[in-house]
Amino acid sequence: MLLSVVLLLIASYTSTLHAWWEQRGDIQATKAEIVMKKQQIVDLEDQKVRWNDPAYVKQQAKERFGWVTPGEVGYRVIGSDGAVKGEVPTLDAPPQAAATTPWYDKLYGSVKESGKTPKPAKPTTDPDKVLKDK
Repeated sequence: MLLSVVLLLIASYTSTLHAWWEQRGDIQATKAEIVMKKQQIVDLEDQKVRWNDPAYVKQQAKERFGWVTPGEVGYRVIGSDGAVKGEVPTLDAPPQAAATTPWYDKLYGSVKESGKTPKPAKPTTDPDKVLKDK
């Protein structure tokens, strides 16, 4: 009798201990995520401050777009195959419009289509042949 009570207590404490251990792991993971997010915030704030500096903006324009300031000479090295060697600054493609037609034109088009009479479906088999077979 005493052994069964002890086993029951161990079983109940084991499940509680297991839940505590899992929650402890979740808390540690959340704390690590918070530290990582705080570091990202610091990095982004630093980047925001740098973009307020005209010298940094000029440097980024030179690197990203290949701009040169007045008085400088820009060079591109072109290989024997005619391709530009090294890093070539490129502009990102502009974002594509999600829809070329407004939503209300699509809505009206669907209303207009729903008012049409449906076309009769073409029979898949020859009706005369089906009658002859019977």
